[in-house]
Amino acid sequence: MTRSVLFVCLGNICRSPTAEAVFRGLADGRGLHIDSAGTSGWHDGGRSDPRASAEALRRGYDMSMIRSRQVCEADFDRFDLIIAMDSQNLADLQAVRPKDSDARLELFLDYAPEFRVGDVPDPYFEDNFETVFDMIETASKGLLDRL
Repeated sequence: MTRSVLFVCLGNICRSPTAEAVFRGLADGRGLHIDSAGTSGWHDGGRSDPRASAEALRRGYDMSMIRSRQVCEADFDRFDLIIAMDSQNLADLQAVRPKDSDARLELFLDYAPEFRVGDVPDPYFEDNFETVFDMIETASKGLLDRL
């Protein structure tokens, strides 16, 4: 049974904090531990990208309390399910995963097959936050349905 979910992208300022905020909003009251992290520590302690935060507020989600952090070894014990935003994030997670970890590693868009792509695009450079939010909301609903 899944009781904890960690969303992971590269810098933990766009995609994974968006997924954390969206999934937290949808899963309210289900008793799940939900968090996000990045495979890099470039933005440790920083807030989400202002464009992601603005789109979140527009859609009714609050990202103001989320701070960037890097994935750590303890995350593989703390979380039942670790969800990567793209295939490179998944490969990076697999490379640092402790051998004795029981955490499941999955791609987020496996929960939204209607998009017919495996990776949530990084909106940091493409500035496609609305599209990314649509994908994350759809995948979050799919994940919640499976839990």
